[in-house]
Amino acid sequence: MKAKPKLSLQQPTLLVDSEVVRQIRQHARSSTTAEICGVLIGQDYDRKIEVTASIVGQNAEEAGAHVTFTQDTWEHIYAVKDKKFPNERIVGWYHSHPGFGVFLSDHDTFIHKNFFSSPGQVAWVFDPQSDEEGCFGWVDGRIERLERIGVVDRRGGERAEESSSTEPPPNASAAFIPAEREPAPVRVRHLEVDERSDRNGLSLEDLVTRVFMLLSVLAVGFALSWYLFPRVMVVPVPVDPRTGLPIDPSTGRILSDPRDSGSNPQAGTSNQPGQPLSSSQGSPSKGSSAEADQQKGNDAKPK
Repeated sequence: MKAKPKLSLQQPTLLVDSEVVRQIRQHARSSTTAEICGVLIGQDYDRKIEVTASIVGQNAEEAGAHVTFTQDTWEHIYAVKDKKFPNERIVGWYHSHPGFGVFLSDHDTFIHKNFFSSPGQVAWVFDPQSDEEGCFGWVDGRIERLERIGVVDRRGGERAEESSSTEPPPNASAAFIPAEREPAPVRVRHLEVDERSDRNGLSLEDLVTRVFMLLSVLAVGFALSWYLFPRVMVVPVPVDPRTGLPIDPSTGRILSDPRDSGSNPQAGTSNQPGQPLSSSQGSPSKGSSAEADQQKGNDAKPK
């Protein structure tokens, strides 16, 4: 089993206030595409560095892969330090690496060597996209990533203040809930047919109802049209094949005018070949022949 490597005793111990860490993270997350920067304020003791505050680097040249402290940035930093932290010193700087990870680029190393060259000054790096962070410092003239870092909550030890609001016990029934904490009554609103159709589609019940109503309307309309409107009945009439005139079904005679079939059956008849003549149109009766013979005898007598 491999033994764990021992930590270098030459590295300084870094103590950072939790509020400073929160401010650095908040500043870095305000720009997730370009780097931001600022300085760290605190004290430098024998192999121990304490960071108690930070100052935002305003008017810095911020880009996607590097950041630069300008003259306006340093003027703003020293103005804030002299006003708020006159008894403390600049113990390092911080900047972000959005999506790059935690390391010092060549540009970052140049800034640290030229502006933060004191052995008690460090460089804090935070990646707002991965939430990874780390710190680099001077170890025997070299810049190394520090291993001894502690975050201190300087507000620890404060007394927790009692809240004036009351809360019911975990197993309390609804009858003991204070009036101001009672849940609002649930209002149930019945949806109309059109709203239910729009939200959940046409239900089976609505579909059956609509089909039944449609069939009922069609049945009522058919019944009204049957009793209120006249009906045309088609009756077949026999026709004489030679003349094309209609034939009276009751007498068998050919009708010259179909309207005469009901009033006068003998009207409109004609002597067609093969049709028997009536008594008035046939041979003379016996009385008529006797009268003719008597008339013939009278004519033969001399006058």
